[in-house]
Amino acid sequence: MSSLLNSVVEFAGDTGFAYVTPSMIVMWIVSFVLMYLAIVKKYEPLLLLPISLGALAVNIPSAGFYDGGWSIEGMFTPTAGLYYYISQGIHLELFPPIIFLGVGAMTDFGPLIANPRTLLLGGGAQFGVFATMFCAVAFGGFTLGEAASIGIIGGADGPTSIFTANKLAKHLIGPIAVAAYTYMALVPLIQPPIMRLMTNDKERKIRMKALRKVSKAERIVFAVMVMIVCILVVPDASALIIMLMLGNIFKESGVVERLVKTSSNELMNIVTIFLGSSVGLTMSADIFLRPQTLMIIAMGVVAFGFSTAAGLFLAKIMNKCTPKNPVNPLIGSAGVSAVPMAARVSQVEGAKYDPQNFLLMHAMGPNVAGVIGTAVCAGYMISRLS
Repeated sequence: MSSLLNSVVEFAGDTGFAYVTPSMIVMWIVSFVLMYLAIVKKYEPLLLLPISLGALAVNIPSAGFYDGGWSIEGMFTPTAGLYYYISQGIHLELFPPIIFLGVGAMTDFGPLIANPRTLLLGGGAQFGVFATMFCAVAFGGFTLGEAASIGIIGGADGPTSIFTANKLAKHLIGPIAVAAYTYMALVPLIQPPIMRLMTNDKERKIRMKALRKVSKAERIVFAVMVMIVCILVVPDASALIIMLMLGNIFKESGVVERLVKTSSNELMNIVTIFLGSSVGLTMSADIFLRPQTLMIIAMGVVAFGFSTAAGLFLAKIMNKCTPKNPVNPLIGSAGVSAVPMAARVSQVEGAKYDPQNFLLMHAMGPNVAGVIGTAVCAGYMISRLS
């Protein structure tokens, strides 16, 4: 009987159950919450679902998945596992630029070209990035590099947040990525109260002039010039900007449909799987369950609030300067780079007060400007702090 009991004890010691800790179980609950948001609430499911599964996997004792495997001789060795190599796409800064390639292939810069002043709204919304950075240093006790990485959450751009954190705060990639993508998913809940608070009925009903048609040549020249100027001004953002404009030029050229399809579908989908699950694998219990993580999540809300409010405020200022050609302030909130979700929120809010007011295309101007603006902000911070 004792030998049988010993055998059971030995078997249990060889399984993963012996290594499960209370903190791991807490992280299981966190991963289940993320799964719920992705599957039931449909909040950014393409990324939250892989992140949640990665977070669950890294908090289950395993062998060979990330940092250990079985050798040919049958001996356990500390060799690198499957996801050690896959996650190098983050550490070697491959995944975020490739995501930008796909984003560029799906982005229409026409509304921004047709109404160039909306570029200011995209830039104004970056105020939240710097405001949060200073708040994180002053009140959160973060270093400048950590604070800059947290501030990028306010740009509502997950790949750029990961790209920046990998340069300035590698140990915070998990919390920053989760906060960025979660708040991107919650844009329809976070922005509307701020939009209503900062605008009145008359402003919400402003109808903007129809946008002119933008030619193919204008679109291509715009992409090339933005790429040249941004790289010369902020070289550290070149990986993101080049890939964004490369994908966009593929789209606007009209001669490489196969490349556009691959960039915006197959390639982007594959990288999204690997990026999301690799981010989830950074959410081990010993790293994620810290007061610092809760502070990052709180700062993420602050960043979104500042960015939304700054875009709305700048739109109101623009109307004071150009009263004969006003903009609907609701499109100012679309300056964050959650494309096209933030633009849709502007449309939905405007339609509540005037069902015949179509703001979507107008809002796409500051929305795509926000993508460029956040990348430029990230490049500037990296150049100054790395």
